[in-house]
Amino acid sequence: MKNEHQNKEKSAVEKITSAGAGSENIQYVTVVIGGQLFGLQISQVHDVFVPESVTRVPLAPPEVQGVLNLRGRIVTAINMRRRLSLPALEGGQTMMAVGIEYKGESYGLVIDTVGEVLTLPVSSREPNPTNLDQRWAEISAGVHRLDGQLMVILDVARLLGAMMSEPIAA
Repeated sequence: MKNEHQNKEKSAVEKITSAGAGSENIQYVTVVIGGQLFGLQISQVHDVFVPESVTRVPLAPPEVQGVLNLRGRIVTAINMRRRLSLPALEGGQTMMAVGIEYKGESYGLVIDTVGEVLTLPVSSREPNPTNLDQRWAEISAGVHRLDGQLMVILDVARLLGAMMSEPIAA
């Protein structure tokens, strides 16, 4: 009887351990850009805000919308529609931004709307599909298939690293 009880306990522990090993979760802040759902790891997001006054920066790349003051910090505003070669938002729609940090600098990714926080299993993340739009694939760390839609995971290092390493035209 004692062995039977120990075996049941062992079996329950093995089930919990094996379930826990494959069920690590990750949280994403979802954003929409041009009708496409994107996810940013919640650990990378510091703020969600409405940019009020953006100052243009002469000779900046086209996707740099400008700089803004966010609670005393100078933040570079990156227009994600321009970065993805999408048409500008219609005139009356409010801009939203997600504040992130990259290599010690603050950035505001200007997006269409902020969604919700999703908790998804790491195991459900897939590599980029071969037919994923090239503009999205360049800045993607993979995808999650959700009910009826695809969430592209934004890779901040690829997004900002490629943009900031481009040579400045003379």
